[in-house]
Amino acid sequence: MSPLFEALGTRYPIFQGGMAWVADAHLALAVSEAGGLGIIGAGHAPADYVRAQIRAVKARTTRPFGVNIMLLSPYVDEIVAMVAEEHVAVVTTGAGDPAKYLPQLQAAGTKVLPVVPSVGLAKRMVRAGVDGVVAEGMESGGHIGSLTTMALVPQVVDAVDVPVIAAGGIADGRGMAAALALGAVGVQMGTRFLVATETHIHPNYKAAVLAAKDVGTLVTGQYVGHAARVLKTPMSRNFVTLEKQIALSGTDDFTAIEELGNGSLRRGVQDGDRERGSFMAGEVAGMVTKEQPAAEILAEVAAGAAKLLAGSPLAANLHPTKVVS
Repeated sequence: MSPLFEALGTRYPIFQGGMAWVADAHLALAVSEAGGLGIIGAGHAPADYVRAQIRAVKARTTRPFGVNIMLLSPYVDEIVAMVAEEHVAVVTTGAGDPAKYLPQLQAAGTKVLPVVPSVGLAKRMVRAGVDGVVAEGMESGGHIGSLTTMALVPQVVDAVDVPVIAAGGIADGRGMAAALALGAVGVQMGTRFLVATETHIHPNYKAAVLAAKDVGTLVTGQYVGHAARVLKTPMSRNFVTLEKQIALSGTDDFTAIEELGNGSLRRGVQDGDRERGSFMAGEVAGMVTKEQPAAEILAEVAAGAAKLLAGSPLAANLHPTKVVS
């Protein structure tokens, strides 16, 4: 195992994605207990809610877990302070620069790994003093950059001297083996965990992931707003049509598209609303064909990668290590 995962004491070099409205205490607990690094998605939730999620995990395991902090959250200052108080093992960050929060988090023993879509941002984060980076390609679900995982990861690995976690388009042992061959020390998976038994999302959302084909996603926000990959649904198709109309019209009135987008993720996750809800998922949704416990997912992915890398020094990253309690 790499020094990062040895320090964390995980069994597998696998992060679970900190998906807003999806990655709650139930999923994070299941992943961490099974030997991965479970992550709670803070999203735009208030600090009291996130603290309750953290303590729900702590009450049932001594295994390490993390929190994903959206730096655009209106509660970000309170959440960072609370996470430091709770001495969470890992924080991943998105949508902003975590530099001003690094002293507070690292003083509490928390390792900070921002999600980055480019080499330039990775280098900037390393200069700020982060403990590693999650290099996420545009194949991933949710908000995305413009580089593919295959192109992004090796360039980030070559550019920085901190551990690199690969994310985007990874759902099985083949993806994990490829990420390790590109120089990553581990992977982050989100879409595969959408259908974990322990994931508490609406059955319609899980069914949509399981039914997805290879071309089952599209990207919203390419013309207006921020790019995000979601499953093809009536809502997402309407969104793309509307944003194209707005872009072509030259208007700066975004009221209609804001009304369509506001609350759409919650409506998708909690209500399973295909007409007004957003189902975020990566391009590998077409590879996800069955609901499984998180423990089975982790073991299956790691075993598949180990088989492909047998005889290579990289295979040492994939043998389960003794878990430190």
